[in-house]
Amino acid sequence: MSDCCSTSNSANANKAQTRIAPNKHICPTNGKPYTKVSEHTLFHHLKHPWLWNANTTQSYYFCDDPTCTVVYFGEDDSIIEKSQVRNTIGIKEQDNDNELVCYCFGVTFADARKNNAIKNYVVDMTKQKKCACDIRNPSGRCCLKDFPKT
Repeated sequence: MSDCCSTSNSANANKAQTRIAPNKHICPTNGKPYTKVSEHTLFHHLKHPWLWNANTTQSYYFCDDPTCTVVYFGEDDSIIEKSQVRNTIGIKEQDNDNELVCYCFGVTFADARKNNAIKNYVVDMTKQKKCACDIRNPSGRCCLKDFPKT
């Protein structure tokens, strides 16, 4: 009988520990809500990931506001700023034509503005699953929504 009770208590304890993180969280710097990004993506963009003390019990979010110095932030409002990531974040530096809009294929904002066929190429590669947006793009998502409007 005690085995039955301990298994039940153990199952209840595991359910209590399961936590669902919100898909959006407010950036502690600009006060706007942003979408969750995987820890896997975040690690690939940190300048010195071996120095970062990750809190694996919380979710992290990507701030794409060009006026905000924060790139990533945690549920606990910890922040990772532009100076702490390897490369510039194209969506945060849109005024610079040489910044990347597509990290998978190295497309800059200038490239995309000059040649509409480039976006078609990226769309085709995405359909063929030949991209790696989940890792290469700092947002962890597809870049197509970030392409300049023609």
